[in-house]
Amino acid sequence: MSEEHGFRVEVAQERGFAFRADFGLEGVGPLTMDEPEPVGRGAGPDASRVLAAAIGDCLSASLLFCLRRAKADVRGLRAEVIGVVARNEEGRWRIREMDVEITPEVPEEQRGLLERCVEVFEAFCTVTQSVRQGIPINVRVRG
Repeated sequence: MSEEHGFRVEVAQERGFAFRADFGLEGVGPLTMDEPEPVGRGAGPDASRVLAAAIGDCLSASLLFCLRRAKADVRGLRAEVIGVVARNEEGRWRIREMDVEITPEVPEEQRGLLERCVEVFEAFCTVTQSVRQGIPINVRVRG
């Protein structure tokens, strides 16, 4: 049985290479995105950085969800995503890979819960698993 749902994001040019992304969410303002200089003005994150943020957010949320279901006392969680951009065989810039490091704050006595979640959480991250079909994503959880 196939289930699916959709979402809509509207992107409109503001000026130059700056675009406004409207997520259509009540109470959530638009995000200005822009290419870095010399193409744009760097007035906001570029698409590669937004993709990195989406990957970091999705992985963090998946790990947090697992830890909370396991009743772990999560005192904080942060992720760092480093993207590597390189030229492909045609000489065009592409994201070659992304490295993600997630650091959850979990009490020492709950490390077993963390270890169990580390084994399974990546499979539940929709964004990472979709992007991985084209870009290697290396994930490490510190803790």
